[in-house]
Amino acid sequence: MRLVKAHAFGNDFLLADSGQVPPGTDLATLARSVCARHRGIGADGLIVFDLTESGASMRLLNADGSPSEISGNGVRCLAAWIAASRNLPTGSVVAIETDAGSKQLELLKRSDTEAAFCAAMGQPQQIERLALTVCSQVVSAVTLRVGNPQCVVLGPVTAERLHTIAAGLATHPHFPEGTNVELATVETRDRIRILIWERGVGPTEASGTGACAAAVAAIEFGGASRDVQVVSPGGTQRVEWRPDGLYLTGTASLIADILWGER
Repeated sequence: MRLVKAHAFGNDFLLADSGQVPPGTDLATLARSVCARHRGIGADGLIVFDLTESGASMRLLNADGSPSEISGNGVRCLAAWIAASRNLPTGSVVAIETDAGSKQLELLKRSDTEAAFCAAMGQPQQIERLALTVCSQVVSAVTLRVGNPQCVVLGPVTAERLHTIAAGLATHPHFPEGTNVELATVETRDRIRILIWERGVGPTEASGTGACAAAVAAIEFGGASRDVQVVSPGGTQRVEWRPDGLYLTGTASLIADILWGER
């Protein structure tokens, strides 16, 4: 089975054409196998896709085999591969159909192995601020959906808080299906710094939907502007909250073509 590995600011994915997946394959088991860091190829998730005239449709499985509605970085990785495969020119739009709806990505620039896109991510939904008890303390959290569930805690951004508060919130009873969690601090009105704990994965270098969620929380409750740079360990993405929704700008890099076969 052929797989393509790609990453967006260190948030890495394996891409598999559904036609390459052997019939009867359990996708959750496959995701756990190929995403394993030490006994597989290693990735934060597996994207199984079908090509379309305008782009592709996709299913996303986290590294633990659980399904996810969407990944902002994942759709960009898939779009980067499509742009390279089809030799698309700057200004082209790639449509990726996800379980959270269709996402339109405008190609801003491209080389052989890297592409930059501005993705229309839609309007954030169900924005709410609430108090949750985690690790024997009460924290103020902002919950919302950006196609998938998100929980943002504004305040200090430290590794200790990531592995305690953020990890605890990811599986908190308030979120029966689990949630992605971001710790976020507003450094300036146009700059936010985050750490991410992704549902079904754990700490990740970056997150597209997480960057969007952190931006919304910082704009609504932290005094940030509606056009911000969101800095994560893997790099910086731009999030704009325009009247018609969120726009996410960043790059994706193609790493390798892989022939996977269990021995």
